[in-house]
Amino acid sequence: MLASPPRLHIPDGFLTTAISALGWLLAAVLILVAVRQTRRQLNDRQVPMMGVLAAFIFAAQAVNFPVAVGTSGHLIGAALAAILLGPWAATLVMTAVVAIQGLLFQDGGLIVMGWNIVNMGVVAAFSGYFAYAAARRLAGASRSGTLAASFAAGWISVVVAAAATSIELAASGTAPLALGMAAMSSVHAVIGIGEGIITAAAIGLILAARPELVGAGAHAPGGRSAVVVLSGLLVALVVASLAPLASPSPDGLEAVAERSGFLGLAQAAPFQILPDYTVPFISNPVVTTVAAVMFGTLVVFGGAVLVGRLAARRQPTGG
Repeated sequence: MLASPPRLHIPDGFLTTAISALGWLLAAVLILVAVRQTRRQLNDRQVPMMGVLAAFIFAAQAVNFPVAVGTSGHLIGAALAAILLGPWAATLVMTAVVAIQGLLFQDGGLIVMGWNIVNMGVVAAFSGYFAYAAARRLAGASRSGTLAASFAAGWISVVVAAAATSIELAASGTAPLALGMAAMSSVHAVIGIGEGIITAAAIGLILAARPELVGAGAHAPGGRSAVVVLSGLLVALVVASLAPLASPSPDGLEAVAERSGFLGLAQAAPFQILPDYTVPFISNPVVTTVAAVMFGTLVVFGGAVLVGRLAARRQPTGG
């Protein structure tokens, strides 16, 4: 029995030890590159935005939406982060989200965490970023063009990340490449529609409130204002409060694993802290879920801010 549903995250057991080790090596290299690139591109005024985005993405990922009979999906958020901060900073934002999900909530395996970071943090961020840039050139810089490009970025990021996962499953002998690619791509093509809608909606709200943030990427203006940060964090907490409304149906990867016959390979985490997004000493199912997701939202915010402060260059002081 799984300690928590695998959602889009790969659980331990789906990939071989050798493939998992390769994922950790690749993730480590890419995170180091992301830190260096982020230090060159961002300054510490933009760090709070990294924290707010990470908190929102974490909270939104806890709210699964139905996409078909017996299947659900949830936001990845990498495309949204890449549009607003650039793909390298988005990689660090998603690394904070994925790491805390695995370590604190046992959502996604520890041995395979490297691939979860690569798939959702690197592959999704870069594919979404380049899809947004290409679509915006075609659609134009108008509001409607920007929203269309944002939808395309969200959709592409999910489909490409799902395709990457199917390659990893095939390399581990878990599922044949043709079968895995067809199953993962078809399911996540539908889930990607939800990702695209949420990404476009979020960009639309930002266009109304702070249009200078959209499309700036690595050159996005900073936001140290306590009002800006607290407002963004409040939005994330409100989204976190919706977690009990999440669809109970299995997410894309779990649904594919069940239909393809390899769900039984999934292994539970060796420890439990807040498993399945619950607080062990709170019995009320609604309260325990809201408390766990809100707590995680705050932890992810703090973790992303810490990572951002370590990575971003300092803003010159003095006049």
